[in-house]
Amino acid sequence: MKRALLIALFAILEAGFCIAQAPAPVKVEGGLVQGTVEDGLTVYRGIPFTAPPVGDLRWRAPQPAGKWDGVKETVKYAPACIQGMMMGPGGRGPAPSEDCLYLNIWSPAKSSSDRVPVFVWIYGGGFAMGSTSDATFSGEKLAKKGVMLVSIAYRVGQMGFFVHPELSAETKNHVSGNYGLLDMIAGLQWIQKNIAAFGGDPHKVTIFGESAGGIAVSMLCASPLAKGLFHGAISESGGSFGPPRPDPMPGENMKRLADAERSGAATLKEAGIASIAEARKLPPDKLSGSGARTQPVRAGGNPPGLNHWPIIDGWVIPDDQYKLYEAKRYNDVPVLIGYNSDEGMSFSPPKTPEAYIDSVKSRFGPFADKLIAAYPPGTGTVAKTARDLMRDTAFGWQTWIWARLQSKTGKSKVFYYYFDQHPDYPANSPQAGNGSSHGQEVAYVFQHLNPNQKLAKSDEEISEAMAAYWTNFAKFGDPSGPSLPKWPAFSDANSVLMYFSQTPRTGPVPSADALKVLDKYFAWRRTPEGEAFVK
Repeated sequence: MKRALLIALFAILEAGFCIAQAPAPVKVEGGLVQGTVEDGLTVYRGIPFTAPPVGDLRWRAPQPAGKWDGVKETVKYAPACIQGMMMGPGGRGPAPSEDCLYLNIWSPAKSSSDRVPVFVWIYGGGFAMGSTSDATFSGEKLAKKGVMLVSIAYRVGQMGFFVHPELSAETKNHVSGNYGLLDMIAGLQWIQKNIAAFGGDPHKVTIFGESAGGIAVSMLCASPLAKGLFHGAISESGGSFGPPRPDPMPGENMKRLADAERSGAATLKEAGIASIAEARKLPPDKLSGSGARTQPVRAGGNPPGLNHWPIIDGWVIPDDQYKLYEAKRYNDVPVLIGYNSDEGMSFSPPKTPEAYIDSVKSRFGPFADKLIAAYPPGTGTVAKTARDLMRDTAFGWQTWIWARLQSKTGKSKVFYYYFDQHPDYPANSPQAGNGSSHGQEVAYVFQHLNPNQKLAKSDEEISEAMAAYWTNFAKFGDPSGPSLPKWPAFSDANSVLMYFSQTPRTGPVPSADALKVLDKYFAWRRTPEGEAFVK
């Protein structure tokens, strides 16, 4: 009798466990999707939001996802998109594939009527690599703070940004490239149409990303195609306000359509491929820049021989973004933007002061001497002040000018930060003088600090504060909240940032005088003389 009762009890418990692990299917445009319950959250991995961009859909704008019968199990990450460089497994998911446009959801909602604020993550990777399945991007910690975390995939590398005159001729807008940005826009459109079924609020969507993801956030803020698809934006080490140039450099990454078309035509010709029709029939690994796969991506820069960056096409990105903001032609939503203290470490800095001086003269021409004075190289070994020139060219100036332009021309608030969380390295250490490197803040935001690294109490405190600020911003359009230092909105009249350095605190714009010198360089670059300098 007791044994029969125990068997019945175990059966009931097992049935309850199965029910807990299999929530009711949710109806989206394509059909029913089935997720799992994980530690109080409902999680969906691998929901298709467009048709697979394969075959004749390669190098085309994303198309609607097809419909399916029955219930689609969405419990595993989809493959990462074909990588523009360094082919190999992406994150924790399967090997990269051209069939890759899927999204993931971590939801705290208990019913479809909850209307939880939606937080949409856009990964970085120099527009050449990246995936949603990276363990650092797992959304459960942020979702437990009362937001619905959605991560969306987008095409990268040659698959995401290849430009060619034949491709431009195929479209009614006579443009090509920017497919990766169009994927992001398609993901946001899917969210507007479907997220309410999961308990999300389509009227409270915040996009956020880091590096290329943060740059993409900046571009979406300037794209008329993204108007109304989000209501707040967070850019970590992003911004795209540098002037275009035919040969892109960090901080001046954007080509115009005509220049990109010439590059694309030359690329196909050099590869011995006669037409786009022929290129669409080739396996994707033949188009992924095999000659450059072993070279590292320069943060904010374009690897040699690869056409993998968004362009000014007059449609997705109408013009030089600086000019768009000057003219108030952008999506005016609250923004939270910032960068890290030692981003310059990502750019393979020159090994000697002399090499640094030579590189600055080559890159910045008539402004070199002023910039060397503003960002001095040091003696003997290259000082951090020298690295800060590339930090500010690629990220610091981009963030500073974004904050200034929007606070002048827009109605929505700007919140500006500087991440400088790192140990105090001993003077005799090889790391002496180092700050916080590119991408370091991401683990703090997602609260996935590396358990194998020695962590200080302040690391946990900074992570908790950043996660709270970020999710408060998604909920209210303002990061401040109970038990947190007040984060004031930025303007030229109140140029105050939030510093994340051992403890959250406010402070002034870092390297403000040097940024003003760099600003004069960028202004000169937009003159006829400056344009001629880079041609």
